[in-house]
Amino acid sequence: MNEMARWSRTGDIVLVPTMGALHEGHRELMKTGKALAKKEGTLIVSIYVNPTQFNDKEDLKSYPKTFKKDYELCREEGVDLIFYPSDSEMYSGRKSVSVTEKKLTQHLCGATRQGHFDGVCTVVTKLFNIIKPTTAVFGKKDYQQLAIIKQLVSDLNFPIEIIGAKTVREQDGLAISSRNRFLSTKERKQCPAIHEALVAMALSTEKQCPELIALGKSIIESKAPLSGIDYLEIVDRQTMEPIQTIDRPALAAVAIILSNTRLIDNIEIDSL
Repeated sequence: MNEMARWSRTGDIVLVPTMGALHEGHRELMKTGKALAKKEGTLIVSIYVNPTQFNDKEDLKSYPKTFKKDYELCREEGVDLIFYPSDSEMYSGRKSVSVTEKKLTQHLCGATRQGHFDGVCTVVTKLFNIIKPTTAVFGKKDYQQLAIIKQLVSDLNFPIEIIGAKTVREQDGLAISSRNRFLSTKERKQCPAIHEALVAMALSTEKQCPELIALGKSIIESKAPLSGIDYLEIVDRQTMEPIQTIDRPALAAVAIILSNTRLIDNIEIDSL
């Protein structure tokens, strides 16, 4: 932490915030960050498993920690600096201040994971204050998080550009996630149904959202019977509020649960 404060900053500073357990999706974020930093800038990857955004202590406990492997991936992608703080560095024992977003968090993951985005907003604010990036890159796989961070930067007047990077997928369409490793073989075989449902919703000529949601649910329930749908909604891409008709830039977003593994995904839907 002290070293970060004393570090001399030159050129553009591009931050890729992560919780480690890095994979090909993170590699794409780093490639995007490296292109933005260019030769004269600096690409920083933060690796910190933030305890305040976990609703379940067991989920936090089981979250994979693979720093040696993460370090190698960062080195391969030309990362200039890894910020790898401890809990004691990020949070004092007497913490009483947090950052809360009150509008974009009312639906999707914000509705089913109470307090999750308070933890995200607080730790991202801390990272921005410590690292002082000019640009930060977040993945579109967590589209709601991306929207919230953009709002945070706007409302708190951070001089930071937020870039959304495309979702990286396996060959069968499953969005790459550190949580995929927890899936059983049978569960993994059913996972392509998630993306298949979203694509069917996006390609449909139907404009009424209840009908599109019913279409998506029918595909997931028939092709992924081991899963339970936490939510499947269509929302306005800016406000994250549910809509009834595709008459504006929309987002179909889904979260499913397979045993103890929760997977999220989404697809953009544009109005004609």
